[in-house]
Amino acid sequence: MKELSLHILDLVQNSLSAEAKCIHISILCDISRDLVEITIEDDGKGMPPELLSKVTDPFVTTRTTRKIGMGIPLLKMAAEQAGGTFHIKSTLGQGTELRATFVHSHIDTPPLGDMAETIATLVQGAPFVEFIYSYEKDLQKFKFDTREIREILEDVPLNEPDVLSWIKDQIRESEEL
Repeated sequence: MKELSLHILDLVQNSLSAEAKCIHISILCDISRDLVEITIEDDGKGMPPELLSKVTDPFVTTRTTRKIGMGIPLLKMAAEQAGGTFHIKSTLGQGTELRATFVHSHIDTPPLGDMAETIATLVQGAPFVEFIYSYEKDLQKFKFDTREIREILEDVPLNEPDVLSWIKDQIRESEEL
C-alpha cells in the first residue's frame, strides 16, 4: 500500500471483524526524533496465543473466503523496510494493540495519506462503533472522539452526509498542525 492511511483502514477492518466496540487510532509524527508511530488499539475478541504467534505470516488468516491475510504482514514489512519496528499484542476476550514505527526521513516511509477520508469512511461503515483518533505532530495534539460527537449531536446519526463532511473538515484542519 502506498499510504499509511490505507494500512490503517485495512487493519481497523480486522478490529471490526473482531467485534470491537471502541477503536483508538493514534498517529505520532515527531520530526525531532525522526519518528512516525502508528498505534491501533481495540476492545475486540482478541487472539489466542497460537494465532498471535503466526499473525505476521501472510498465509495465516481467520477468514474463510481466502487463505491469505496481507494487512498485518504488509504493515510489518513497510515499517521494517523504513528502519522501524512492528509489535502486536493481544489478549483473548480483551482486545488487540498493534504498533508500527517508521523512521520519518527514511526514503521508504510511506506518506500518511488522507486520514480525514479514512476516519470518515470508518465512521460511515461502522456508525455504532466508537472511534478515537489522536494525531500529534511535534507536540501539537488533535483528538477526535465519536463519543463526544454523539453527546453533542444527540439523535443525529454519525453517518449522515453533513456530519461526515464536518468530520473530514475537522481532521483536515488538524493535519495542518
